[in-house]
Amino acid sequence: MKATIKLILITFFLHGFVTAFGNNNEFVVESILAEKPIKDTTKDTNGIKETAPIIKKKHNPKIATLRSAILPGLGQAYNREYWKIPIVYGALAIPTITFIYNNTWYKRTRDAYTIKVTNDTAHFGNIYPILQNIDPVALQTYRNQFRRDRDYSILWFAILWGLNVVDATVYGHLKDFDVSDNLSLHIEPTYNSTLSAPGLSFTFSFRNKQPILKPLPTAR
Repeated sequence: MKATIKLILITFFLHGFVTAFGNNNEFVVESILAEKPIKDTTKDTNGIKETAPIIKKKHNPKIATLRSAILPGLGQAYNREYWKIPIVYGALAIPTITFIYNNTWYKRTRDAYTIKVTNDTAHFGNIYPILQNIDPVALQTYRNQFRRDRDYSILWFAILWGLNVVDATVYGHLKDFDVSDNLSLHIEPTYNSTLSAPGLSFTFSFRNKQPILKPLPTAR
């Protein structure tokens, strides 16, 4: 009887040890896979080829930030949001066009104002035709206005470029969050002791996406 009990205890002990060891190895393997993708490798064992599991490479939002800072739309391409690229360049095209327009007319009004103020009759023919009959005071006002609008165009271009970087960064981080049906919203009644009034508590549960293992089919 005692020998039977000892045998049962030894069996449970060995089973627990093997289970713990196996789970630990599985945890280590999953941790390594989560940090670095494993390449497809094959081993030939007694004529049977075994394939190692592969994992999808983790999305890095820092790469999206850097790429969009270097070239607009490049971070969106890294995030696989290709439909945003035309929007990015369409938005940047607006301040670019206004800059060219205002800079062109700034130079025209500046030159016309300088020629008229200095009474440079030798270069009077260089004045843009529609500006020849405008007095210097009005030319000075137009010149300052076009210069101001040109500078605003540069500012808006920089702001839109920055928004392009922010968009790539934010959506790069969102790639790591689970957007499946497992997301949950909990609504619970609460009591506010400060206001001495009942209320509701809204709790959103988010979790990071787990690495997706994609085992390759074994080939004989």
